[in-house]
This record gives sequence, structure tokens and C-alpha cells, in this order.
Amino acid sequence: MPRVSTSGLEPGMITARSVVNGNGMVLLGENTELTAELIDRIKNMNVDTVYVVGTAKPPKPIDELLAEIDSRFRLTRDDPNMDTIRKAAARHAESLYE
Repeated sequence: MPRVSTSGLEPGMITARSVVNGNGMVLLGENTELTAELIDRIKNMNVDTVYVVGTAKPPKPIDELLAEIDSRFRLTRDDPNMDTIRKAAARHAESLYE
């Protein structure tokens, strides 16, 4: 159940959770199919993200994401436990692109 920024919402997406504004007011219920009109309303109500059914498109190219993971673990390269975590993160990232 990915969380999508309002700028990434598209008509036809289905809400996985209720859409709530910053004041806690429910704007849309769970399992609502988004239309262009509803997306505009969500944006106008200052909602940042919406949980949708399905999988999200990866935000960056795989090479860039793997380089970022390696960079984040650069200070712990000699720690075998951290290397195991780095490899798991890389495998997970790769699975998003399959």
C-alpha cells in the first residue's frame, strides 16, 4: 500500500485508507476511485499524501538508488552486520524494479 504525493495522484487510483486533512476531517473514504475532480479537491484541502491500492512506481532509476544505498553505508563498510543490512536494502530496491 504505497503512499503517493498529491502531485503523483492519477484518475483511476483507489484509496487504500481514508483521506484525512490536517485537522482530522475525513475527505474521502477507503476504496474510493479517484477522479480528476477529487484529486483537485484533495490538493485544495492541503493533503500531502494519499495511501493507494497497488504498487508505486519507483521514484528514481535503479542505478541512482543503489548508489545512494552504497553511499549511506560507506562509513560502515567493515562491519559485517551493517553489510548484511546494506545487501538486504539493495535486494529490496532491486525487487521494486522487477
